[in-house]
Amino acid sequence: MAASRAQAPYLSPVVPFSGAIQGGLQDGLQITVNGSVLNSWENRFAVNLQIGFSDNDIAFHFNPRFENGGYVVCNTRQKGRWGPEERKMQMPFQKGRPFELCFLVQSSDFKVMVNGSFFVQYSHRVPFHRVDTISVAGPVQLSCITFQNTRAAFAQPAYSMPLFSQPVHFPHRPRGRKPKPPGLRPAYQAPFPQVTHTRDSTPGHVFPQIPTIPPMVYPNATYPMPFFTSIPGGLHPSKCIVLSGTVLPSAQKFHINLRSGTDIAFHLNPRFDENAVVRNTQVNRFWGPEERSLPRKMPFTRGQSFLVCIMCESHCLKVAVDGQHLFEYYHRLKNLPAINSLEVGGDVLLTHVQT
Repeated sequence: MAASRAQAPYLSPVVPFSGAIQGGLQDGLQITVNGSVLNSWENRFAVNLQIGFSDNDIAFHFNPRFENGGYVVCNTRQKGRWGPEERKMQMPFQKGRPFELCFLVQSSDFKVMVNGSFFVQYSHRVPFHRVDTISVAGPVQLSCITFQNTRAAFAQPAYSMPLFSQPVHFPHRPRGRKPKPPGLRPAYQAPFPQVTHTRDSTPGHVFPQIPTIPPMVYPNATYPMPFFTSIPGGLHPSKCIVLSGTVLPSAQKFHINLRSGTDIAFHLNPRFDENAVVRNTQVNRFWGPEERSLPRKMPFTRGQSFLVCIMCESHCLKVAVDGQHLFEYYHRLKNLPAINSLEVGGDVLLTHVQT
């Protein structure tokens, strides 16, 4: 039986990448790979759901090829031998463009979604519960690989579509440790109690478990703007809010607000005319001091897609954009459970929300 808690995601994993699938594949597990195809002379990349870190036993080989008009090969490898290929003579990926690739495990097959649309299904040739590893190779840059038990997800209040959206969590960055060199290694993990191992046997971090209310997940859909929704259970340490969308080509600004009643506990406000990302808190209709400093350039671009992850910790919010840590915002309103609603407005089109 599938566990009710989703595995912590891998954030910004280095390609080539191999990572453990905690508990192996289960009926109803959905794995989502977010990233971008690189502009490269290489014309193939692959995502493998396999048994162990060796590539001798691959239950599902998903292999887009940018050649002969573009197509995708699906196959299974057992004891080092490939089976008959199944080819889908379509290419849903574009070089230089971001993608969202979702694998939904079902009792008889894998269902694959690309950028929110059904692409292919692949019947199991080996028992899927033997699969315990995901690997990615080729000319792609990954922002996150995430996991969700769709059987345990909240009922959706406004839609009845299948769940093809994923939680993303913030990296833990222990102080005083030097970064690991590039290579085949575990990406930063969310603060859930687990140990993951890659080929070099480096363990992930282990953190105490904090009871949480399952997240509210919305499928890809047309979102009304401004958009409002609840945050079930309010904020608490380990809570993560995820939004993805596209900045309108003529955008001046947009905002993401975490609200506590009529107050705004956290106001995230990219302003393109000022080339700034403003953060603030509003209490009793009065704004506090703005925070604007960033460790790098403006991460949002007119006409481009984005992924925002807001991770709550006991003392602050950690915010990442497109898989990269951007800033921390120390709580000015201390009653975290009372911060229980999300508002998004301005010059942006939303494609995915999870609270």
